[in-house]
Amino acid sequence: MKPTSNPKLKLLGFNNLTKSLSFNIYDICYARTKADQQEYVEYIDEQYNAERLTEILTNVADMIGAHVLNVARQDYDPQGASVTMLISEGHLDGMKTPGKDSVVGHLDKSHITVHTYPENHPDAGISTFRADIDVSTCGKISPLKALNYLIKSFESDIVVLDYRVRGFTRNVRGMKHFIDHNIDSAQNFIARDIKDKYDMVDVNVYQENIFHTKMKLKELDLDTYLFGEGASELPPREAKRIRGRVDHEIMEIFYGKNIQA
Repeated sequence: MKPTSNPKLKLLGFNNLTKSLSFNIYDICYARTKADQQEYVEYIDEQYNAERLTEILTNVADMIGAHVLNVARQDYDPQGASVTMLISEGHLDGMKTPGKDSVVGHLDKSHITVHTYPENHPDAGISTFRADIDVSTCGKISPLKALNYLIKSFESDIVVLDYRVRGFTRNVRGMKHFIDHNIDSAQNFIARDIKDKYDMVDVNVYQENIFHTKMKLKELDLDTYLFGEGASELPPREAKRIRGRVDHEIMEIFYGKNIQA
């Protein structure tokens, strides 16, 4: 359903609504040997290091019309990375550039963060990569503008996203507004080409302005899940066993519970 637009609100001062978009994004891989498992973790750690994540978040800030005020980033040993970016709405004309002594309390309460969690199972051959992303904004800028870009920026087998609007703002007559745009599902803002690739389930709490969507790839192409070898190199029985393990891993993560094999 294409979202409709509300008449422009005439606000009394600043738009105090906080709009938060949170992701858990998962990539699943099967690496048969311990060497392949280690190589996969190293590959992910290089592919999504702090520098690359900073590039992605900077693009997000550009898309939603925000300005980057401060960036803190860190690569971890043995693996993983985090980036936190403070952003503001509007231009920085006349505003002092933040330095190491800056106080962040005046920064419009907006931020973007990402944390990565590569891991593997030493016996089952399953390796997973999880990225947790939060885009929280105040004012007119909306994190929903970066929704499709973020899904496409990671090799996403599973996407669990939450969108919530918090607080209230007032119009010039003093009436409270607890949301300033029409939405009945986060799916309203997901591009058609992405929707065609995923099965989706919604759990929405409309009266609280909470919108929860879980996404799982429809097609399981075994070649895209193997690290270090191709499906054609495997005996049919082995390929079937690995496919079953990958599918089982995806289903457990998607439904958030252990499933007996």
